[in-house]
Amino acid sequence: MVLELHVWGPAFSLPSIDAQCLAAIAYLSQTVPREAWVLVASSDPTVSPTCELPALKNGTTWVSKFRNIVDYLRQYSNGDWDLDGDLSGLEKADNIAFSSFVESRGQSLIDLSLYVTSRNYYNHTSPAYGSILQWPNQWILPPKLHAAAKIRTDHLGLSSLDLDAIEEQRKRDHSAAVAAGQIPPNFIQRPRDTVTGLLGKTAQQNQFKLEALTAEFFDALEEILGAKSYLLADEAATSLDCLALGYLSLALVPDLTHTWLRDAMVAKAPRLTAYTERLRRSCYGLGAPAPAPAHEGSTERPEPGSTVLPWQASERPRLTTVGATLWNALADATPIWRDMRASTRLREAAESSDSGLSNTESKALSLVAIGRRKDLLVSVAAVVGGFAALAAYVVHQGIFTFEQNGEEGEEEEGLGEQYEIPGAFQAEDLLSSLQI
Repeated sequence: MVLELHVWGPAFSLPSIDAQCLAAIAYLSQTVPREAWVLVASSDPTVSPTCELPALKNGTTWVSKFRNIVDYLRQYSNGDWDLDGDLSGLEKADNIAFSSFVESRGQSLIDLSLYVTSRNYYNHTSPAYGSILQWPNQWILPPKLHAAAKIRTDHLGLSSLDLDAIEEQRKRDHSAAVAAGQIPPNFIQRPRDTVTGLLGKTAQQNQFKLEALTAEFFDALEEILGAKSYLLADEAATSLDCLALGYLSLALVPDLTHTWLRDAMVAKAPRLTAYTERLRRSCYGLGAPAPAPAHEGSTERPEPGSTVLPWQASERPRLTTVGATLWNALADATPIWRDMRASTRLREAAESSDSGLSNTESKALSLVAIGRRKDLLVSVAAVVGGFAALAAYVVHQGIFTFEQNGEEGEEEEGLGEQYEIPGAFQAEDLLSSLQI
């Protein structure tokens, strides 16, 4: 049976716009025979039961995330498709430690470069997603990914790379100053900063932080690589090399408006730069031609030798898929419903067999999710009960009453009905109080 690797689609002359997908593509290209797998640029996380990409499909079995895919291929092939099979115990421990380092530090830098830096996101990253996504995902997913990247990097204190955040903060500060009486509201406001001015301030404010982040990442990998051909060995690549290639390719290859990440890599790690270029050509080929869209071509695989990667066109999105996407978008935009779904997803992730959590941690996280759901239900019940009590009080007090005038023969229309306002607000009392 042919394996299917579903990934985010090509961008920036790379076979995928996502680092984990690039790592999975590199691993399969180095281990699995070309006739045994196909690469599908589905660019839709909902194709996988876990709603994550990359996702490997083998019949009815789905495996998501790079590390899980590596483990599954090793077990499925009885060790034949395992780049780490020849590593010693110490090297395997280094592999795990270095992989964690690459994922944590590399993801932050990619987030800052492709998403948080506003000009890069709006000029390059967002259009790239628009070219690989089908409607309506092209309008729904990019803002979600953008917001998630800003949340992941918020602790780094580099939000000033985001010009939108700068402008929003400036408006909040100005409104607060006006409310406090520090600035008369009739005064002319300070001229709005230009993009060039904001970028100049950004470069000055964040230069040292970016220098420290890039040095921590690139210097460490440069030292690990040393004079070897690969990160852990001199003879052959390992899963660590595939994982590092995914992040380093997105740092080196994209031609962005602000290339501070690529410039730092070239300047700080020349050997690592050459290593990335060499491994990229070996795993991805000279280029990463995009597969034909489902509505333009068939699902036949390309001719042998046309590309290193066995692309297969993704299927045309079905009406049910489009409907499910719109339904999920509506649900995630509804506050209470969104929180309920988040609690459910948290519980399912905690109880999943591939969560990587111990039984104690899984039970504790599941109880937290269940507790959040119960608290939310109690809050909803309290709000509904409050509105019901208010409605009952209004009806009981007769604040809104409707009386039918029983007299017949009224000549004027509308005089057969009379609306009353109780208490001191009766119209007759008001008129009599105005008489002199």
